[in-house]
Formats: sequence, C-alpha cells, structure tokens
Amino acid sequence: MKIALLGYGRMGKMIEKIAISRNHEIIAKVDVNNSDDVAITKADVAIDFSIPSAAFNNIKHCLENNVPVISGTTGWLDKYNEAVSICNENKGAFIYASNFSLGVNVFFELNEYLAKMMKNLSQYKVSMEEIHHTQKLDAPSGTAITLAEGIIKNTENTGWKLEGAQENEIPITALREPEVPGTHSISYKSDVDTIDIKHTAHNREGFALGAVIAAEWIQGKTGAFSMKDVLNLG
Repeated sequence: MKIALLGYGRMGKMIEKIAISRNHEIIAKVDVNNSDDVAITKADVAIDFSIPSAAFNNIKHCLENNVPVISGTTGWLDKYNEAVSICNENKGAFIYASNFSLGVNVFFELNEYLAKMMKNLSQYKVSMEEIHHTQKLDAPSGTAITLAEGIIKNTENTGWKLEGAQENEIPITALREPEVPGTHSISYKSDVDTIDIKHTAHNREGFALGAVIAAEWIQGKTGAFSMKDVLNLG
C-alpha cells in the first residue's frame, strides 16, 4: 500500500516506522516546508496528522482526488460536516478519529457504558482530567471532547467547560506537562465515594498503529467512518 503522510512531526515519523514494518511504502511526506500535491494523488491512502489550520484543506484535496484519507488532527471540527459532504459528493472514503489508539477506542465504549449506568444516580457529579505534552496546541484534547460527548449523550449533562462549569456541565481540567503522550481520567464523585476510570498512553506507538490499521481497513470502501467501524465495536 502506498501511503502519503500529511504532517511529518513526531506522529508522522512514528506512523512511517510502523507502516514500513507492515510492508507499506511511504511515497510522500508533507509538512510546512514541503508540499507535493502530485505525489499525494498517487497514494492508495493519505494519513493526516498535520495542524488544525491545514487539516481541512488536506482532507479536501485528498477526497477531490479520489484518495482515501485518515485524519487524526484535532481542532478543525467546525468543518467536519463539510468534509463528510465532500466525501459523499466525491464517493470518497474518510475516517476521522480524535484518537486512533485501540485502547482508547475501547475506553470510549467503556465511558459510554458507565455513563448509562450513572444517569439516574444524581448524587454523583462527573468531572474529567486530561494531561498531554507541552507541544499539544489544543485544549481540551479531542479525545477529552469525545469522552465528554459520550457522557452528554447518555446522561442529563448538557455540555462541558474548561473553567466555570455550571450545573449539568462537565468540568474538564487540561494539563500540559513535558513528555506525556496522553492520560484521560473520568471521575464520578459523591459524598461517600468516587468511581474513576482512566486510560494512560505509555508512548505514541498505539496512536500510530491504530492509524495504519485504519488505513488498511478503508481500502475499497466508500463513505465516512469512525474507529468504531474499523474495530467493530458496539
């Protein structure tokens, strides 16, 4: 499989390493200093881990040139529905995930399952904390937002806030510390006890592996998908 990497930072380099170990070929490496639109169109799939300001145009370019695209860039989702429309108009294939880690996607399902059980236990108040490396540009993380949305969908909570959360809003604490790949914790606290669930990434390899697995899975498919589809969860 011929892969174009859109974004060649630390994640891009890790994806390259894993893709080559799985016998794939990297035919383009695109970053702020290097762009090769022609090479991208010759790829079997593009994997986008760029920056928020570039992600939508990367995805659009791929879909308009019949190149399936996997995107793990967060911070651009105000245009997500437009990307899906472009995908459908061009009979393309597209996967966005806030986190491609296989373990995190299991954690997403666990989070929703727990939220359903907690829905009628009003004595418990939910909160979240996420910790990432200091180079992460957006806060809260896309993973934290996905987790919050899973709770909102299954409880009486109506939103989330980084600061000044009101009744029925989930307070999220976003911390930035050196060399932390990603830690996400959810707590349900009452006067008598606390229930915690937590996912801790030990390195970036899990994110990269999941992206490559998604790129392998999407071959020959048409439509907009998620990691839930890739992993057949739920």
